[in-house]
Parts: sequence; C-alpha cells; structure tokens
Amino acid sequence: MRKTPASNLQPSTPDEAAAEVLEYNEGIGDKRKFDLEDRLLEFASAIIDLSEKLPATRPGKHVAGQVLRSGTAPYPYHGEAEDAESRDDFIHKLKICLKELRETRRWARLMERRGWAKDETALLFVLSEVDELIRIFYSSIQTAKRNALNERRRPSGKVG
Repeated sequence: MRKTPASNLQPSTPDEAAAEVLEYNEGIGDKRKFDLEDRLLEFASAIIDLSEKLPATRPGKHVAGQVLRSGTAPYPYHGEAEDAESRDDFIHKLKICLKELRETRRWARLMERRGWAKDETALLFVLSEVDELIRIFYSSIQTAKRNALNERRRPSGKVG
C-alpha cells in the first residue's frame, strides 16, 4: 500500500503566479515546465489508491469507477493543454481539467460523507489538493482569457 503524504507538497502558489506559469506561449517548449505536472501525477496516483479502498458493494464500485475516471483525467488533459494548437484550444483543454477536478471534488465529498476511507490519508490529501488545483486552473483560465482578449484588442500595427 502506497501512502500519499501531504508533507511533500509544494507551498501554495499565488493565483497570479500559477496563471502566468500556465499561460499559453507558442515556441517556449520545455521552459513552461512547472511542478503542476508532478502535482497532477501525484493527485492521480492518490485517486487510484483511494478508489482501491472503497467498499466492494454496488455503490462503492460505482463511486470508485467515477472518481477513478474524473480524478485521473486532469493529468493527461494537462499534457494536451501543453501542446495546444492555439490559445483557444489551450483554454478549452484547461476547462476540461477544471471540470474533471470539480467532479472529483464532489465524489470525494460523497466518500467523506459516507464514511468510506475516512481514516485514509489519500482521502485527506485528495480533498485538500483538489481545492488547490481547482483554484490554480480557474485562475489560469481567467488569465489566458484576459490575455487573449488583450491580444485581440491590440492594433495589428499594419498601416492601411
């Protein structure tokens, strides 16, 4: 059994700093690397651990399948966002990550309410980390939208 300690988390990143790191920038490549990829990997791993702890009842299996799908999805979607074809594509993929994280938070809260895995460190980690990840993705989306709007408003510099 793999424990997921919360003590190895990076300190919370201010919303604007997180947004700037995730901002879509063509041609920068690996310079955009951020601990967010590692955080999403660790989060997905904790989701897998947590889903394996749920009861083998019909409701437990249902919730396990749902949280497994929604909780592991942000990791690969974030990878797709890093290779976005446009700013709009980047924003769209971040929105998918945010949607999946919000769904995961609901499933985790249901597990907590049912008392499933209540002493499990993975549940405590998931409940804490999902809130931080939601804030990071929400802020990043807002920043990317604002930057896209500013870019569209900028004069093209062409003299007609």
